[in-house]
Parts: sequence; C-alpha cells; structure tokens
Amino acid sequence: MASTDEELVSRSMGGDLDSFNQLVLRWERPIYALAYRIIGREEDARDVAQETFLRAFRALSGFKGQAKFSSWLYRITLNLCRDWIRRERRAPVSQPPEGLDIIEMATEAEPGESIEDLVARRELGRAVARAMALLPEEQRTAIVLKEYHGLTFQEIADLLDCPLSTVKTRLYQGLGVLRRHLTQAGVKSIFGKADRPCATRNF
Repeated sequence: MASTDEELVSRSMGGDLDSFNQLVLRWERPIYALAYRIIGREEDARDVAQETFLRAFRALSGFKGQAKFSSWLYRITLNLCRDWIRRERRAPVSQPPEGLDIIEMATEAEPGESIEDLVARRELGRAVARAMALLPEEQRTAIVLKEYHGLTFQEIADLLDCPLSTVKTRLYQGLGVLRRHLTQAGVKSIFGKADRPCATRNF
C-alpha cells in the first residue's frame, strides 16, 4: 500500500530524501497544472512548480499538519503565481501552446474516441484557455481550484484567506463571464453548476 502524504512528510522531516522525492513525484503534475492554468505560460509554470517544491523542502520543518499537505503546496504555488504576475505585469497568454496535452489531455485518442473527437476536445481546451485568460486573476483562481482541482468552497476560502461568501461570488461571477465568452466563441458551456465540482477537466 502506498504511503500517505502525512507518512511521507513525517519521514521527510526526519531526513528521508527518498520520501520527499515521492511527494514530488506524486504532486508535480497537479502543481504544474495549477501554475499553468493561472499564469498560462509553459516555461514559467515549470519554474513556479520547481520553486514550489524547493520552498516546500526548505520550509518542511514549519509544516504543522493543520492543513493537508496538498493545500500547503497549493498555497505556496498560488503565492508564487501572484508574485510572477506582479513582477511581469502580464495577463496569461490567450492561446495555449501545442503542448497543451501536458495538462490532462492525452496525446492519443482515449479508448473508443475517434480522431475527430480528439481534435474537437483539443479545440475545446484551447477555447476554454483563451476565455480563462480574459478573467481577472481572482476569478480565474477560484474557477481553477473548484472546477479543475475539485476543492470545496471552504477549502478555497481557507487557501485564499478570504470569506466563504467572497469565494462564492468570485466563482459565480467568473463562471458567468466565462460562459459568455465561450458562447460568443460559439462554444457550448462545459461548466456545470458551481456547487458541483469536477476534479479534472479532460481537455
């Protein structure tokens, strides 16, 4: 049976580097995906993900276990993304690179999926990425955490240090704007109600 995050963290605190490497392998893809969806730049997202784990390793002794390890990593990642946005003073790119399949999009068709369906799914992913790039950072972050990473309203509120009502407002407003952008682009809305999270979107 695979070790839990808590067990790996405990062993890492005791100096077991292999345990920390297991944590990195377990979380590097979700952390990179989070950074990419917030800042929209592949190479910079890789840098953010790498820095996230470096900071986590250095600060591991200060991790008290009051929140899940994943939430702690998400917080570090989001802080680094905010720093990047302020430093670069840029909005996310509106056109994702051809390598978008690195974020939960298979390079080959799924079982039973036609090539036409695969192409349509990739085009949908690009349309959503373009629409997401037009949202304010706070709304985009709320949508990413809820719709892509499956966090609850309360988990997002704790992560962002803001009231629950603020999270709901950002999410509902952001989803409304996102749907309008997608409709204008001729894309049928693929996001359900905000209180029904989807852990991962397959595009």
